[in-house]
Amino acid sequence: MTTARPARARALQATASLNPGAFGFTDWGLFGAIALIWGSSFLFIAIALDSIEPGLITWGRVALGAAVLNVVPKARARMEAEDRFRMVLLSLLWVAVPFTLFPLAEQHISSAVTGMLNGAMPIFAAIVAGVLLRMPPGPTQAAGLVIGLTGTLAVSLDQLGEGDNAWIGVLMALGATVCYGFAINIAAPLQRRYGSLAVMARMLALATIWTAPFGVWSVPGSSFELGPALSVAFIGAVGTGIAFVVMATLVGSVGSTRASMATYLIPVVAMVLGVLVRDERVGVVALVGVVLVVAGAYFASRPERTPSPAPIPIREPT
Repeated sequence: MTTARPARARALQATASLNPGAFGFTDWGLFGAIALIWGSSFLFIAIALDSIEPGLITWGRVALGAAVLNVVPKARARMEAEDRFRMVLLSLLWVAVPFTLFPLAEQHISSAVTGMLNGAMPIFAAIVAGVLLRMPPGPTQAAGLVIGLTGTLAVSLDQLGEGDNAWIGVLMALGATVCYGFAINIAAPLQRRYGSLAVMARMLALATIWTAPFGVWSVPGSSFELGPALSVAFIGAVGTGIAFVVMATLVGSVGSTRASMATYLIPVVAMVLGVLVRDERVGVVALVGVVLVVAGAYFASRPERTPSPAPIPIREPT
């Protein structure tokens, strides 16, 4: 008889939800908060780019997020040696690489389009989870993935012809979402074992180191203006520090795949803010896409029909 390999021995591990039923009131609250905070982050990145170079935006955002979390006593917890490699991967795939790619992408495409492309993240998270667990989403969740992705593509294609270099921005944004698809599956077992604050604080501290060279290199080309500076402060303290804790809590409650469905609402927030604040164009096809995005998020949150493996217990630091 063979013995199952310990969960923490793998760098990547998808986890099923502690709550396989329909979302509760708290779950929906966390779901909506993530969509609003991260959806607005694309607008604030666009504002920051008015006077700050992409590398400095990323470094400032990550460093501020790390500072916010690391002042909390519960965030200081010792991590086992066998989990350190996974933590390094998480800091690269959830923070350092995608946070660098998004400001670079917004030099070629609008904040609305960047946010819309971010809506493709759940499909990558579902693929990774399905391969690792060999348990693909149930029919209802799979339909939600397809519907939501179709809406995201419709919204994006409506605006891809806005510039000759738009495809560069599209590839950068999609590359960032692929990173997120892996990262969300890495985060779940870690945050259940050590607690949300400890994982997110350490991840951001590591990412601050990885993004420092590009940030320092971007200082000479940047200048101080109040609006861009406040935008970086928001996406750092709120969009990175606080939001990561909210997302990790949601992952622990409803599972990595369903928690990632919050990103289906990010295109809606990004589009509305892009139109109202930046006067970005939105066509009829994009509006239809938004309806599909919301429908996809709804179906993806329906009760699970597949059996779930035993959850990893949470060990909150004392």
